Amino acid sequence: MAQSAPVSERELSFARLISTSITARIIVDTGVQLFNPFLPLIAAGLGTSVVVMGRLVSLRSAMGLFSPVFGAAADRYGYRIVLRIGLLLSAAGMLAVGVSASIWPAAIGMVVAGLGMAAFVPTLHAYLSARLPYSRRGRGLGMLEYSWALTGIFGLYLMGQLISAAGWRAPFFVLSAGLLIMAVVFGALPAARDPGSRPHTDRAAASSVSLSARALNFLRLGDNALSAYAAIGVSSFTHFAAVQLMIVYGAWFSAEYGLTATQLGTVALIFGVFDLIASVSVSLFSDRIGKRRSVFIGSVGALAGYLLLPWLNTGATIAILGVAVTRGLFEFSIVSCIPLLSEQVPTQRAKVMTLSSAISLGAVTLANFIAPALYAGYGIAVVAFTSAVAAAAGLALLLLFVREPES
Repeated sequence: MAQSAPVSERELSFARLISTSITARIIVDTGVQLFNPFLPLIAAGLGTSVVVMGRLVSLRSAMGLFSPVFGAAADRYGYRIVLRIGLLLSAAGMLAVGVSASIWPAAIGMVVAGLGMAAFVPTLHAYLSARLPYSRRGRGLGMLEYSWALTGIFGLYLMGQLISAAGWRAPFFVLSAGLLIMAVVFGALPAARDPGSRPHTDRAAASSVSLSARALNFLRLGDNALSAYAAIGVSSFTHFAAVQLMIVYGAWFSAEYGLTATQLGTVALIFGVFDLIASVSVSLFSDRIGKRRSVFIGSVGALAGYLLLPWLNTGATIAILGVAVTRGLFEFSIVSCIPLLSEQVPTQRAKVMTLSSAISLGAVTLANFIAPALYAGYGIAVVAFTSAVAAAAGLALLLLFVREPES
């Protein structure tokens, strides 16, 4: 009986950590995805156009470039502090948008919310990675990523009902309150006991170093830097390849197959189901077969999907199925990459995760910029080929330079 208690305690801790983290992520992810289906309603409520509102969403996303700053702070001062700051910033930003009567206060709110999201999501990956042994990290982080799919399947539906009942501002107030509650909840969670964290006594010495030296030191990731930066590159190329396809599929299906807005909503639901299947698969299998091998399997499958898509563009059903399978394989690859990244440099875990977040954001921004022009000028075949080139580049980095950490 005495020997079984620690196992029970670990199971309870895992359940508590993951359930709390998923709850927080669903609230955050709902705030992220809220603008996708309801952009016209929010724009009309603020007295502006969809184009301007779309630019504000891009401005919010651009705040992700500040993720490494939060990552460095998390490695130095603790993950929970930065997590709570991120939640509080997100709550303040959502509240500011909700009470705004014009575009400029809303713009400030979007910036603040974007900073909060930039602080919270990658730092949460680092926090859970520090709490979970590497042998169980694929399970834990894979389960965490259920939140993105569940938000698309259920969260946005509930927000739509709330808007219908109480107006476009209501979701912002509800989400802000939820984020505040989660900031309190995270204060009660256990601290990350990472024996590799840098000691606080380094702070005084670091303050005397020049700004340029600090910048160089910030980019140094130790003996495993090549593998760490290669893994970041894998994540970035993988995101670029997938987002190129995701940003144009609506235009593709509506222009070539005449899908209506309602039908496109059904397509989004189908894609959400494939996302969920992929995340569940990571949580079930990646720890058993290895994170690097999981990334490899997903990357090879997605690459094949990009190459096949032009030949599948013969009917709506087969084209949608082709994109759904390709997206699911991308999701399997990118979710598997999170735990792989998390153990590349354990002493600078939050920095690695936030660097990856920022660089991947740059890749996503580039994909959002060039893919619509590629589709308009040359069609889906060229978009798919460009995605395939990026996926192949990521696969090459994985095979040549990324090392699987020891369990």
